[in-house]
Amino acid sequence: MIEQIDLGLVNWARATFALTAMYHWIFVPLTLGLSFLCAFFESIYVRTGNEEWKKLTKFWMTLFGINFAIGVATGIILEFEFGTNWSNYSWMVGDIFGAPLAIEGIFAFFLEATFFAVMFFGWDRVTKKFHLFSTWMVAVGSNLSALWILVANGWMQNPIGMTFNPDTARFEMQDLWAVISSPVAIGHFTHATSSGFLLASLFVVAISCWYLLKKRHIQFAKRSIAVACTFGLFSSLFVAFTGDEHAFVTARTQPMKLAAMEALWDGQAPTGLIAVGLVNSDKKPGDEQDPFAFSVEIPGMLSLLAKRNIESFVPGINDLAFGNEKEQIVGVAEKIRRGRVAVASLGDYKKAQKIGDDATAQIALRSFDQHRNFLGYGYLDSIEQAVPPVALTFYAFRVMVGLGTFFILLFLVFLYLSVRNKLEDKPLLLKLGVLSLFLGYIAQQAGWVVTEVGRQPWAIQDMLPVTIARSNLDAGTVAVTFFMFLILFTALLIAEVKIMTKQISLGPKGGES
Repeated sequence: MIEQIDLGLVNWARATFALTAMYHWIFVPLTLGLSFLCAFFESIYVRTGNEEWKKLTKFWMTLFGINFAIGVATGIILEFEFGTNWSNYSWMVGDIFGAPLAIEGIFAFFLEATFFAVMFFGWDRVTKKFHLFSTWMVAVGSNLSALWILVANGWMQNPIGMTFNPDTARFEMQDLWAVISSPVAIGHFTHATSSGFLLASLFVVAISCWYLLKKRHIQFAKRSIAVACTFGLFSSLFVAFTGDEHAFVTARTQPMKLAAMEALWDGQAPTGLIAVGLVNSDKKPGDEQDPFAFSVEIPGMLSLLAKRNIESFVPGINDLAFGNEKEQIVGVAEKIRRGRVAVASLGDYKKAQKIGDDATAQIALRSFDQHRNFLGYGYLDSIEQAVPPVALTFYAFRVMVGLGTFFILLFLVFLYLSVRNKLEDKPLLLKLGVLSLFLGYIAQQAGWVVTEVGRQPWAIQDMLPVTIARSNLDAGTVAVTFFMFLILFTALLIAEVKIMTKQISLGPKGGES
């Protein structure tokens, strides 16, 4: 018998984690990209010996340090929430999920910490080359920290390299390398870090455009834009490439997420890609309603992107929900039936073990082994629960892709005008450069909405729904922490913005006015 779930508790726990993650990701991508930009700026200084590049490096390094400190604070809270609001999850997957987090703490964090002090306080205490080496190590360490976190998240999206132990009711690590080298984990890391490089480039461009609009620090701003736009252009192109590859992997590992991203209800061959559309948010699995109020479709494009074959079949939500015998797709309804057999067999096995009935225990264990791959579905009550929020996933994906395309064009235009030394004569473009920073943050958040909302209802894909992963707490308690964190994180964000804007208004020390 499956216990009654307090959905209020689950929803507050999800909201609290989402709030923390979204605030945390305001700071993280800037850290990932700005660390490398500082390394680029300092490399130019060491190579040329030009003191203006040293002043430029110190300025951007100061902003990096402010952002880094607050990012660490939100990250620590995020990790603690696994133990407070998601204790069942932590118990069941701690052997696996804890490994990359431990590596992140021991290896990447200490690599950052070792060289962080040298980078900020060692300018006149160590040689130029060792200081440059320290700056590069901070950049590498920052991004290695992201690697292990994203490996852990990638495992949640595609749980491989592990097995479920029926004796302990826990997931146990079998192959750490399989977890690290998972295509989903690699896709998460390359896409998330390159998007961080893109955001940091927009950050440098936005502030430099503000200086040009104010007719301050002209040469400083031009130099910064030239480097940031070059880095940003390569980063934005790589974001597009990794996004395409990640979608290809998603088609194999999380087909329901892909179907939600495209609001694809009925699969077909070939399958078109909806460029723009207005989703019918009332549509449910199996009904006869139209999926869109209107849409513009690119014929065959989704088949090409998802299967690398323009004539291939891409399953829709209804195919995945009810099954498709022709395409050999097992539907959610059948998975729920098998999952309930797995849950019941696991319970029978534990009871038989407790009373010492080995014969019954072995029968129950054999039944569980036949259905263990559908264990998570045994906790779902209906087909609809296996379908993520379609409209939100669909729109977030298009916001992310649309803005990503815009950033490529933006960097191209800025680079062209920078080479021709005509940026100062384009005030409207400079204002767009300032605005682009906020668009960059919107694209970042939209990407994570696709990643996390699109995989609902799963904490671990197909194995553990969020309703089971939660802690046994009172919903009111979690609601109070939600608002406490909302106030705390908002205060931290306001503090960062105030410190940043003050530092930006002061400008580079010793630079030209």
